[in-house]
Amino acid sequence: MSDAGQVTQVLQAIEQGNQQAGERLLPLVYDELRRLAAAKLNNEKAGQTLQATALVHEAYVRLVDAEHQQKWDSRGHFFAAAAESMRRILIENARRKARLKRGGDLERVDLPDVEAAGTSDVDELLALEDALIEFEKVHPDKARLVNLRYFAGLSEQQAADVLGISRATAARHWAFARAWLFERMS
Repeated sequence: MSDAGQVTQVLQAIEQGNQQAGERLLPLVYDELRRLAAAKLNNEKAGQTLQATALVHEAYVRLVDAEHQQKWDSRGHFFAAAAESMRRILIENARRKARLKRGGDLERVDLPDVEAAGTSDVDELLALEDALIEFEKVHPDKARLVNLRYFAGLSEQQAADVLGISRATAARHWAFARAWLFERMS
């Protein structure tokens, strides 16, 4: 049986409440999740405190949380959910950094002759998240493509496969989404 078939079979077993199936899933998907997380984090600013391994583990824990059991239609659905989970973790991390960067609960004291810092990658990520939330309301399918391409680091073909669309459709949706998001973020 192929890896894809095994993953689908294990996901179905988890859905049916098989506790041991959760232990079998991680070894089957870990390498691919780790590769996706590493690809995404390679695009992040140097000095990123979140490591690929931590991102994978946090995403995995959220995906197979027994208290919030989810239903997986397929391997593609699982990896799409993993991309969304990684996105949420990165956004939470960026928001935490932005909050700390702005002093958290500390009282602000103005200092003379100190230049304000320029826009950081954290600010850009938060702007993207705001634009993407708006985009999801209007174009949910295209937003899933953005999640897979940008946050999970999938290629155009890989994202098309996960979404069950042609590569040409993925290319059109990607071009549209980038233009729409760029316009909103400008």
